[in-house]
Amino acid sequence: MSRLRVGRAPGRPRERWPARPVGLFAATAAATALALTASGCVTVHGELALVAPATEAEAAKALTDFTTAFNRADKAYDPALAADLVTGPLGEINQAGLRARAVTSPDGNAKHRPLELTDARFLLPRKAGWPRWFVADADSNRGPDDQRWLLVFVRNGPQERWAAAYLGILDADEVPAFAEEEGYAVPVAADSDAPAVAPGRLGAEYVAYLKDGKPGPFADGPHTSGWRAQREKAAERPGLATQYVDGVTDLGDFAPLGLRTRDGGALVFFATRYYERQTAAPGYRPKVPRDVKALMTGEVRNTVTREWVSSQTALVKPAGTGRDAVAVTDRLQGVVGAVGS
Repeated sequence: MSRLRVGRAPGRPRERWPARPVGLFAATAAATALALTASGCVTVHGELALVAPATEAEAAKALTDFTTAFNRADKAYDPALAADLVTGPLGEINQAGLRARAVTSPDGNAKHRPLELTDARFLLPRKAGWPRWFVADADSNRGPDDQRWLLVFVRNGPQERWAAAYLGILDADEVPAFAEEEGYAVPVAADSDAPAVAPGRLGAEYVAYLKDGKPGPFADGPHTSGWRAQREKAAERPGLATQYVDGVTDLGDFAPLGLRTRDGGALVFFATRYYERQTAAPGYRPKVPRDVKALMTGEVRNTVTREWVSSQTALVKPAGTGRDAVAVTDRLQGVVGAVGS
């Protein structure tokens, strides 16, 4: 009976990974229509059996197709080249960015540099039914040499294509050691009580923290206390009032996804959505960058409201941890719409 294991891309040697688990993404993701091959191990209906989402070879092909589409879309600034191969927060951020650049640079990306994703391993969590998902952990030629791209691919049915829903960019020493069961990565349910905060609660907890800053599960860092400090500073600019309204975004392909770590905690990908409203003093108008104007409706008289999608990667400690139980290690965000008034 064959078994799918957490492993590296075919043809690459296995090696030990660091014991513990940020960048602006401006192109698109891709995957191919992959037929999920059921091994002889599956003896009950697929809706009930715990099955891996893909073989390592299929996962490797999805990553290769992602890279190919990323480069085509980035070179042409054409979101249509891979519009059906991205989804969730990554897809919305990516497609909006490409639409804006198609307006501001209609001749394409003169500074295009092909993305390369190498040294990949695949974390393949078994689960029953659909949707299914896996994580590709790869080295990229973007940013420092010690950074890893963690791409989360999802698939909602046997006739659908793999699409990338999340991207986390972590330093190599931030990538945690993941738990395994029978050689497979272990998913963490949205309502699991194993980590200090259930994956399904992270979005609401994060939104509440950004609103009031009260002590809670989040450790200080650039995406928690630092992010609140940036917002407070922006709100105090003379002649320009800035307000933020955050909301939870966790349905469909925006659902949080987590993998169990060896310490009993989890690495979780989750999304939020927020609105940034800037109002200028009488007689003035807020400055609006070209890429935001490309996505804007209405006319700016004294107010512009940007809509952002924000994707977070978080390390959650095991249940029973009090303060500093959640470290937000990465935040990927992008403007997906704007309204002038």
